[in-house]
Amino acid sequence: MKRNKQIDIKLALALAGTFNFLCCCARACLLPFLTLYFRQLGLSPAMAGIVMGTKHLITLAVALVLLLIPPTDVGARIGNCNKSELSPTQSSGGNLIENSGGPTTTVHPKTLGVTTPPDTKSALSRTSVYRLSPDNITTSVNDSLGEPSIGAPIVNQTTNSVAAPVRNKRSTEEATEKTHFDFLGSLKAMDPQHQLFFLILITVSLFESASAPLEWTADDGLYEYLDYADASDRYSSTGVWGLLGAAFGVGGAGLLVSQLSCFIADQTPRSAVHFFCYATVAVLALPVASYLPLYLNKKRDRANGLLKAMQLVRNSPRALLCAATTLLVGVATSAVDNFLLWQMQDRGSTELHMGMSLALALLSQATYPLLAGRVSKLLSPGRVLAIGAASLGFQCFYYSFLWGAWAALPAQVLSCFSSGALWWAVKVQCDDVATPGAERSVRRIYTALSVHLGSALGSFVGGLVVQRFGLAWLFIGVAVGLMLWCVCLPVLQWKAPRQRRINYSRLLAADASEASDSESEQERDWLDKAMEDDRGNNNYARRANH
Repeated sequence: MKRNKQIDIKLALALAGTFNFLCCCARACLLPFLTLYFRQLGLSPAMAGIVMGTKHLITLAVALVLLLIPPTDVGARIGNCNKSELSPTQSSGGNLIENSGGPTTTVHPKTLGVTTPPDTKSALSRTSVYRLSPDNITTSVNDSLGEPSIGAPIVNQTTNSVAAPVRNKRSTEEATEKTHFDFLGSLKAMDPQHQLFFLILITVSLFESASAPLEWTADDGLYEYLDYADASDRYSSTGVWGLLGAAFGVGGAGLLVSQLSCFIADQTPRSAVHFFCYATVAVLALPVASYLPLYLNKKRDRANGLLKAMQLVRNSPRALLCAATTLLVGVATSAVDNFLLWQMQDRGSTELHMGMSLALALLSQATYPLLAGRVSKLLSPGRVLAIGAASLGFQCFYYSFLWGAWAALPAQVLSCFSSGALWWAVKVQCDDVATPGAERSVRRIYTALSVHLGSALGSFVGGLVVQRFGLAWLFIGVAVGLMLWCVCLPVLQWKAPRQRRINYSRLLAADASEASDSESEQERDWLDKAMEDDRGNNNYARRANH
């Protein structure tokens, strides 16, 4: 970015807020209802949990990979990369393939140009290991056919050294193709439910692999742009627009779908409207994305910044307690996100009830910044963290006893503390432990622990618990676990030593104020001395006149 280019901070914040509003609105139209759609398709709770857990793990992996990408333009050479030859341990027919220091593959008579009589097929099927080399190819084939190897060569020894690499490559390609066909054949042999599960798993994995880098790149680019303009502290205001957009998306999509009949066209269920809403809002976000002011700071080493942030968290006992809390909160939040709508559906709720409940939770979370000032005067960040986790535990316990369509609505108000207050306390903890310039990397650590790793673990375990014990016991178990941790957390925080980092900006401000005070005192002393000298000179002049 050129130094002489004028930066319009208000325009950048407006574009960032609009982009976050539309992106969060698009995701909220689909993602909260995704597990409900899986249930309608016929997936079991364990399958739905595996799909969602894989989605979170892919997002975490993509985030870690993006941190390792160097900022310099090194050029792409993807098309010139050499692909390593595959050496499978099992062929498509189930025969083992030897791999002891050279290219090996399963040899078929067609590959060697040998016609096989009907009575030798059983002998060929009993042969499991072949080694392609210029010395033993003739012997192996003759032995498999039951013929003597002396005096009856099948392959000419003089041309064998030239033809062997060609046969190796051709045989490897055939083995690879047969492996692919064997995988497809195994899918066809599965029951329809498992076929659907693998199809959905592949689709969600591809979607998340494509969308996660775009989200991380846009987020980093906007932050770097505002940081370049010394306005990075104002980037947090765009998060409120994201919450408002998510509330609008989930509430609007639920209202729209609830007004439709069960099938909108032929055999298309009305739940497909969630996908159409997502696509429509995503298209609206494309023009805004084209005008986003993105900037990449090439001097910032993101990989080392992440390692430094991990060391800062590891060296602080209170930061470790906060990390453990965010991990447990991520596990509990995934249980709510994945299976709350299942519980509401069993109690007679429609998409309207679901959308309004989720929208109320998001709006309640968005209102916490208005209360943060008053809460911070009454409670310390550690106590706010414990209260936020306890509020989430109470919500989960309440969800296990739903009795009607609108029964989940009152508990959503607690999201102001279970999400808003909790993440405010995490932000304060990040500011306390981080050194100047490392705040964002430390926040990434907590986000990865809660939103990605914790949600992945919660999705895997939650699906298995629902499959075995039911929805109610899932929410009860999560609530009990969080309550027990909230009882132990204040005691651990009390015993943990509190480490405050030195705020150099405050020290500099204090030094500047002291310096200004000393300068003003010196100025006053000099003025008083000058006035006294002037009075003395005047008195001396009067005496001389007399």
